[in-house]
Amino acid sequence: MAANFNTAEYRRSDGPSFHGAITAWDAGASGQGTTIAVVDSGIDNANPEFSGRIASASKDVAGNRGLINAADDHGTQVSLVAAAARNGSGVMGIAWNANILMLRADTQGTCSASEGCTFSDENITKGIDAAIVGGARVINLSLGGDPANAGLRAAVGRAVAAGVVVVVSAGNEGESTDPAIDPKNPDPFAVSLLEAGGGNVLIVGSVNGSGTVSPFSNRAGNSATSVIMAQGEEVCCVYENGQIKTTTTADGSFVTVVNGTSFSAPQVSGAVALLAQAFPNLTAKQIVSLLLSTARDAGAAGTDATYGRGILDIARAFSPQGSTGLAGTQVAVSLDGLTGTSSGAMGDALSGASLGTVMLDGYSRAYGLNLAAGLRVGQARLPLHEALAGGGSPVAVDASGLSLAFTVDSRFGAVPLRLAPGEGRQARVLASSVVTRIDRSLDLALGWKVSADSLTARLQQRREPQFLVAGIASGVFTRPETGMAARYRLGGLGPTVSAERSVLVRSDPLRERRGDRMTQIGFTLDGGQGEAFDWRLGFGLMREERTVLGARFADALGGGGAMTAMVSPGLGWRFGKGWALGATGSLGFTRIDSGAVATGGSRLVSSSWSVDLSREGVLTAGDRLALRVSQPLRVERGGLELNLPVAWDYATQTATFARVPLSLAPKGRELDAELAWATVLWGGDASASIFFRREPGHFAGAPDDGGFAVRWSRGF
Repeated sequence: MAANFNTAEYRRSDGPSFHGAITAWDAGASGQGTTIAVVDSGIDNANPEFSGRIASASKDVAGNRGLINAADDHGTQVSLVAAAARNGSGVMGIAWNANILMLRADTQGTCSASEGCTFSDENITKGIDAAIVGGARVINLSLGGDPANAGLRAAVGRAVAAGVVVVVSAGNEGESTDPAIDPKNPDPFAVSLLEAGGGNVLIVGSVNGSGTVSPFSNRAGNSATSVIMAQGEEVCCVYENGQIKTTTTADGSFVTVVNGTSFSAPQVSGAVALLAQAFPNLTAKQIVSLLLSTARDAGAAGTDATYGRGILDIARAFSPQGSTGLAGTQVAVSLDGLTGTSSGAMGDALSGASLGTVMLDGYSRAYGLNLAAGLRVGQARLPLHEALAGGGSPVAVDASGLSLAFTVDSRFGAVPLRLAPGEGRQARVLASSVVTRIDRSLDLALGWKVSADSLTARLQQRREPQFLVAGIASGVFTRPETGMAARYRLGGLGPTVSAERSVLVRSDPLRERRGDRMTQIGFTLDGGQGEAFDWRLGFGLMREERTVLGARFADALGGGGAMTAMVSPGLGWRFGKGWALGATGSLGFTRIDSGAVATGGSRLVSSSWSVDLSREGVLTAGDRLALRVSQPLRVERGGLELNLPVAWDYATQTATFARVPLSLAPKGRELDAELAWATVLWGGDASASIFFRREPGHFAGAPDDGGFAVRWSRGF
């Protein structure tokens, strides 16, 4: 059960909500197991906000006074901001479960309630060295003053070598009028540590709860590329006897808040602890880079002299940054892109799909990812619209041994076949074919934008009923480019070979990047042509370059093509006066290409079928009434077998892989029925259809689809 962090304790705490800490907490980061070193004036170790989490290595590096400083609570306040406990009372810190390594470094006898404490470079140096020995991931220095001496700079260098992040306050001289002080730049102490520690050092200025720079805060100035801002103004609250201190006057009860870059720095130190726990692979420089590069922009666009890189944004720092890819592979993944689009044959197969895996971002941080979230159901099939949308007009010419056929786009106007110069621009040939007899036994058909199936049907002289809706049996939407078929008459048999090159016509963002082409070859044997009973048996191979039965998958899911072997039987029986019964079907076996993720076990079985009953001469001598019941192409079983990373080991930097299946078989099954009538009328072709579709698109529970259409067309 997910924890509820939006509590009264959370809402009292200034910093966690403003900086988006809940995102990290929801991801399981609390700072547990990490140590924040605070070089400061001591800590109230009796405060329940730190119970059990003050590191045993905590000590007074400037003497033997113990950790409690009765004259100053600065170190306690800094520690509360960074790591106050999530215990249902008071406030909670950014890294509420981190350990605090308190290294008391105030010079003996210098602390006072009004002036605070002073710190020598020698004592701060001792504190930094103790933090390194104590295993701290981050050292918080809510201190300021003159530039650090050589010894302190060297200590910062040792911290850098040990992989520790150093967080230092920018200073509180923002409103100073002293000519010796430059409020437009960070405190000299902070600048000197930045120079000593380079990419491991963060300087932190202060903003209020609205994100406006605090008047007292030093600005980013010349150190802007290494400065980040955090809330340091009106930060709740001062404690007394282990509870938030409440002052009661005649005007009411009040709590005491604190101000200063001293309290913006521990917001960032807490964020460092969260990142260090959640992503143990990160180096100190990477953590600093992450926090700076993901800061929320403020002030002038980009890095500026007031806000530096911007305001601490923990939520964004925890989100993937840079290039992303599947863990343990070279396969790139996009968080906001499609990972696949199904085809009509797959229907609702992708609905509710889940593909849990692990990806790495540009910092080699592991994230859980559901690849199925980027899967989309393909464009819905609208067969009636598809049948009626074409503006083509057929033109045919027959001569002895030769047949020519054209389909011309009539939207460009009716243009005679004998075109004068310039008239060719007015007409566009959509498709053409030529059928010729090579010798007494061999017929040849060639087509441009005509399918091989259509050419084969012409050579076999099949006269089948035409349907508007139930006639579209394929779930793979292609546009033929070139095709051919050759049929040899061998007694009562007719072997036919065919080939086709085509391109997918369904458009989606994945397909637009490449031309998705396919090649088909086939062999059909038919018999009984012209007799009461005829039959045919076809075998084919279809090679898809980048698709799987018309579906398109990104490289993260294989991204390759497929080979499909098909068996297509057909029967016809003419009986009675003008009656005919026909049936056809196809059974496909698809092998999906293996790749970096898809395995050789990815296979599909698909089918389609139709049964027709027709009669000629129902109302007039030339009409035909036909009934068809059919099932469009449907995946019956199978899918993608993926070898995906399912876990990541930060210690060994290796991924654990597992076989993860993705079924492409839909739950629904579309069944179509259509009653169609056609005749020659008024010098043109007239037709009428009534149709019904159950579970259209192979979507289980989808509303039934039905309708009727009447059409009349005339060629030119």
